[in-house]
Amino acid sequence: MARFLREASFGTRVQHPNVVRTIELGQSPEGLHYLAIEWAAGELLEGYAKRSAPLSVDEVATIVTQIGDAVHAAHATGIVHRDLKPENLMYDPATRNVKLLDFGIATSTDVAPDERLTRAGFFVGTLMYVAPEALSGEIVTPAADQYSLACIAYLLLTGTLPYAAKSPREMFTQLLSQPPIALNKAKPTLAYGNSVEAVVMRGLAKDPKARYGSVLEFASALAAALSTDAKPAADDSGIFSRMKGMFKGKS
Repeated sequence: MARFLREASFGTRVQHPNVVRTIELGQSPEGLHYLAIEWAAGELLEGYAKRSAPLSVDEVATIVTQIGDAVHAAHATGIVHRDLKPENLMYDPATRNVKLLDFGIATSTDVAPDERLTRAGFFVGTLMYVAPEALSGEIVTPAADQYSLACIAYLLLTGTLPYAAKSPREMFTQLLSQPPIALNKAKPTLAYGNSVEAVVMRGLAKDPKARYGSVLEFASALAAALSTDAKPAADDSGIFSRMKGMFKGKS
């Protein structure tokens, strides 16, 4: 119940076009609590990504930019989402509009230790998208949401995630001890420009201080990289170069 009421209060605090609006919080005469929120068109980004990723670079830039704006709005009010993932994002492919929802396990950056709902030594979030520093159960900073957004960007660009663990235990170990799979090694058939890979991998840095200064800075850097360096230059040393040589000058 405490999480439910907190979600409602956080939803009221964050006012942004890309955040599902909280309309009303109340209690029925029978004592049942209720929360009315905005209806968002589209589908969960999770289903769309599973069906359609890898997405085009312009669509990825559009989605990540909107998520970055929404999360930044939360950070500006002192809220860390802590569970940023495709399942908590509504996406309308027709309009390419994104809506962030579910502040159920969000936390305030100024929360007192004795007011925390998460016990020390435990973590909340979704393991495939949670930042490594959150695994200790300590209060995380906005940098944790940036890590989660980098995971989402990785998924949209490749159709896979930065770690290939086969079980929660293995995932836990990899998050703590291994680097993520480089973006351009996610799939043999995919290759992005060096600057695109560099932005995503910086967002996935294990050390929060090594990431960008804000989630907005990360989203802006990725959008810029995707617009100028989406694909690397063709490699003329391989089979395609030899094929061109075979046909060069022939008619």
